[in-house]
Amino acid sequence: MASRPNVVRRLRRGLLAAVVAASVAVPLAGAAQASAVPAPAPAALGPLTAGGGEAELTHRYAANRAGIVAAEAMAAQYGDRQRAAELQELAQSDRQFLSFDGRDGGRTVEVFGDLATARTVAVYVPGSDTSLSTYDRFASGAQALEAQLGGDAAHAAVIAWLGYATPDTVSPAVLTDGRADEAAPVLQDFVRQVQAFAPAARTSVVCHSYGSTVCARAAGGLHVADLVLYGSPGVGSDLANVSGLHTTATVWAGRASHDWIADVPHLRMPVLFTTLGLGTDPVTPGFGAHLFAAGDGGHSDYLKPGSVPLRSIAAIVSGAADHRPTSS
Repeated sequence: MASRPNVVRRLRRGLLAAVVAASVAVPLAGAAQASAVPAPAPAALGPLTAGGGEAELTHRYAANRAGIVAAEAMAAQYGDRQRAAELQELAQSDRQFLSFDGRDGGRTVEVFGDLATARTVAVYVPGSDTSLSTYDRFASGAQALEAQLGGDAAHAAVIAWLGYATPDTVSPAVLTDGRADEAAPVLQDFVRQVQAFAPAARTSVVCHSYGSTVCARAAGGLHVADLVLYGSPGVGSDLANVSGLHTTATVWAGRASHDWIADVPHLRMPVLFTTLGLGTDPVTPGFGAHLFAAGDGGHSDYLKPGSVPLRSIAAIVSGAADHRPTSS
């Protein structure tokens, strides 16, 4: 009779093979349709300026609002009423976009709170299936975290960073860390800009789902207070523990008890010219992350208003969380 480890290994490989087969079989027409909606080139604003203050933010917000309005008009002309309506919402006068690019599914960076006066800053990195078509869900999470931190009265800002092409949940791309490799240096550069702009602020990076793979890839260049990985499919590469991230940040990890991501095989397997799987689960005992209370919600419930994980994550980025080791 086969040993239990061998049985588990075969089951995991079989499950991964099934996921691969399903991913390859799913048509990618939906992604192509979102990318096909035309949009103008983004405003050429350059990086954030150290000491730019409120004046720079006001200029950026206005320039990107104009870009969103232009993209809305182009989408309407193209006949995509849904995209035009989505962009109309983003163009509201109270929205604060540091950058906006409506092409290829969309790239946006939006601020919730006052970045010019913030003493606490969280950069929120999303996971798969995040684009202009699903942006409301992403923005709602950032808004909930900023509200949990106390809003403007607490001088906290949350930056929703949709700065990369997120993979589709059911696609070959989500099974590899290729998108994370592409996104990591972009995230590193952006966080450096934020820290130069607001050098006195306590900055953390909050990473959901595939976004945690992006953050793990970027960790060595993220000189932040905290790195928060949750709902993670894996940290990529063949990392066995936190030391492999080469970061000075305190690394936190959490997974809700009803998150389906727990059933994803946390392994890596060479296949043809690539490696499938995203490696170690950061909540694994021995990885060395500080575990936080993540409640009993599902994969999309971590930043739900009033939830246990939202309170936990807000405590971490504010510096109020208990830093005693909770994993060995």
